[in-house]
Amino acid sequence: MHYPVMREEVLAYLAVHADGHYLDCTAGMGGHTGAIAGALKEGFVIANDRDERSLEMARANCAPFAARIRFHQGDFRSLKEAVEQQGLRHVDGLVADFGVSRYQLTTAARGFSLQADGPLDMRLSASQEVTASDLVNHMEERELANLLYREAEEYDSRRIAREIVRNRPIRSTAHLASVVEKAVPRRGKLHPATKSFLALRRAVNEEDAQLRAFFEVAPGLVVPGGRVVVISFMSLEDRVAKQRFRELEKAGRGQVLTKHVVKPSPEEVKSNPPSRSAVLRAMEMH
Repeated sequence: MHYPVMREEVLAYLAVHADGHYLDCTAGMGGHTGAIAGALKEGFVIANDRDERSLEMARANCAPFAARIRFHQGDFRSLKEAVEQQGLRHVDGLVADFGVSRYQLTTAARGFSLQADGPLDMRLSASQEVTASDLVNHMEERELANLLYREAEEYDSRRIAREIVRNRPIRSTAHLASVVEKAVPRRGKLHPATKSFLALRRAVNEEDAQLRAFFEVAPGLVVPGGRVVVISFMSLEDRVAKQRFRELEKAGRGQVLTKHVVKPSPEEVKSNPPSRSAVLRAMEMH
């Protein structure tokens, strides 16, 4: 089952009106898209995602609201194109969930999972050229260590990179996880390779550059009085969102609506445990 994180909070902060036009920048499996479409009567929502397979599932999941949805495949650099293809210059609000979907994380063939063995892929779109295998098996040791620290604040990055190089070629996700575990013994509940997998995913998908592209493009796509709503799952991403919202407010381009981050309710965390690390920020544009 798909659980859109903070569904009701997203709708409330977007302040959806029935004849408006909205953009779901990260449609995923269609949770937020369907919620927005369900609140519309005359308008429509653009469902954008860089993962073509997720969009296929979003089409199926949102079938009851098909008349109110327009689909577009692309990353954050193509958000303006997604809007303009619908004959619009601006939308009344947009939402972006910077997390990776449960489907992506739990499908072994995608290469994200620590729980099931699969290829070292980690691409969000099949059209991307670089895979996690390319990074793990071909980067120089120092460069790999720097990547692990920069992308996921992995403080044991040097030890891990050294062990990876010693065990090349790394053949699969399970092989990589076992190699990292040899370098860094298990402490607490998290698997020792959790941050390494996160760092590789972020690097493969250029997530830092994508996040910068989002904040360069997205605020300018929203009409005055429209809302920008973002959901982060990592402190790295939330720090960028907080800083960018403050900069936009200082420049007179909008007003931050969330003095403090909004978090899922205890009831939501109980029914959907992965939501516990999510935080929401919202801004009204001027």
